[in-house]
Amino acid sequence: MKKVSFTEMKYGTKEDYIFLDKHEKNFASKTADRILKFMSGLTETLEGYQISRLEHSLQSATRAYRDGESDEMIVAALLHDIGDELAPMNHSEYAAAVLKPYVSKKTHWIIEKHGEFQMYYYAHHLEGNKNKRDEYKNHEYYQETVDFCEKYDQKSFDPNYNSLPLDFFKPFVKKIFSRKPYSLL
Repeated sequence: MKKVSFTEMKYGTKEDYIFLDKHEKNFASKTADRILKFMSGLTETLEGYQISRLEHSLQSATRAYRDGESDEMIVAALLHDIGDELAPMNHSEYAAAVLKPYVSKKTHWIIEKHGEFQMYYYAHHLEGNKNKRDEYKNHEYYQETVDFCEKYDQKSFDPNYNSLPLDFFKPFVKKIFSRKPYSLL
């Protein structure tokens, strides 16, 4: 297989970077498939919960779908906790970074901040500040983030909820991750 000519990026030629760009675009075009594969593996529960991470994600996305949310918000609900596995201390920012090139500024902000907003439901039990979200009270997406947490995140831990399967959401994920990145618009 052909390889680039350089061992340090500063010595790369135009031909090297054209060659790499082709491969990187091909790799990026398969992002949805990699995300779906990753999601399908989230079948174990985080210790103590009644459901798996996958089921929590499916419940969140199903609720968004049944509420008539946009495809973008359905995918955001599905992926909002994708960072739990690799970035448990900042999972919201991780998920938001994965979504950022493909979603609106509003959706990105909601996902990025949802972890802090979720503290409303439990922080006081752990001697924390349940009203941490109030720091953002004047932000334009404050209420939408409160609503996201209330309607799609905090209530999606029910072992009896009839969620839609991951296969149902594949077309939504593929659609969102096939968009031209917002940074290129």
